[in-house]
Amino acid sequence: MDLPLGMDTASVYRRIELVEHVLERSLVIPGLKFRVGLDALAGLVPIFGDLLGAALGSYIIWEARNLGLPRWKLWRMAGNVAVDTAIGAIPFAGDVFDVFFRSNTRNLKIVKKHLEKQGLLIDQ
Repeated sequence: MDLPLGMDTASVYRRIELVEHVLERSLVIPGLKFRVGLDALAGLVPIFGDLLGAALGSYIIWEARNLGLPRWKLWRMAGNVAVDTAIGAIPFAGDVFDVFFRSNTRNLKIVKKHLEKQGLLIDQ
């Protein structure tokens, strides 16, 4: 996968997609064909893993800000990351929650919907 380095809408959106993919669905659980990502795996490491997931999730919000998303959408995205981080910090139950509550996928959908509504996302 090539990392798009430009600041144009397509490059920024592609970076968000790549980060979301790594965080939420980059690995397959053998035998189950269920996809998980770095966010769920890092969450297994107490405190540090959840903070790492929050930091990487915040990167998506930062990129969304660069795309000009309104503040209320950025706050909604921050809320998704906050819920994921707070509940994910609970031992065991938080790890299960991390697998099913995919805050970064939710945030990617917010960005995609915004760009489509603005007519800035074509052929995605």
